[in-house]
Amino acid sequence: MAATMPTQIRIEKNVKEQATALFADLGLDMSSAVNIFLRQCILRGGLPFAVEVPRYNRETELAMIEAREIMSGKREARRYSSAKELFDELDAEE
Repeated sequence: MAATMPTQIRIEKNVKEQATALFADLGLDMSSAVNIFLRQCILRGGLPFAVEVPRYNRETELAMIEAREIMSGKREARRYSSAKELFDELDAEE
């Protein structure tokens, strides 16, 4: 086995917890998973996955803006007294 070297990295607490649980399900510890990642970077001469900003169509972008405004209280959300009322309104939009 090759000599190892201690390395410190900073990871957000919730990211570390989720990753640790995922790796445990895969039978790996954090150190093994990071070693696999680094070996893949070396093998591929870069990151082993695409790093990009997701692109959404205009309708999806507007829906996301609306959802953020509703969540922040900037916009009032429409409420329905029943699922039928909701579906009737959706059908009327078509």
